[in-house]
Amino acid sequence: MSTSATPQPEKTSQPANDNQKLELLLDVNLALTLRFGQRDLTLREILDLNAGSVIELDRAVEEPAELLLGDKVIARGQVVTVDGNYGIRITDMPGVS
Repeated sequence: MSTSATPQPEKTSQPANDNQKLELLLDVNLALTLRFGQRDLTLREILDLNAGSVIELDRAVEEPAELLLGDKVIARGQVVTVDGNYGIRITDMPGVS
C-alpha cells in the first residue's frame, strides 16, 4: 500500500510578513470629512438656494463636529481655525479607550 504525502507549505514568520503588509498601507492617502451637521432638503429647496441663503443644520453650535472616514465617525471634537483654515481639536474617539 502506497500513500503519498501532501506537501505542506513552508512556514514563514507571519508577524514580519504582516508588518511588511502594514508598512505598504501606512502611506496611503485617505479622504477625511469634517461634518458640522446635516440637513435633508427637497430638490425644490436646493434649486431655490442662492448666494446668501442660510441652511439650518441639525446640530447646535456647542455640539462637537464629527470627523468621518467614508461614512464612519472616527472622532469628534471642537472646530478650530489654524492659519486661516478649519481644523478639529479631537475630544473623543469612539471605540478607542
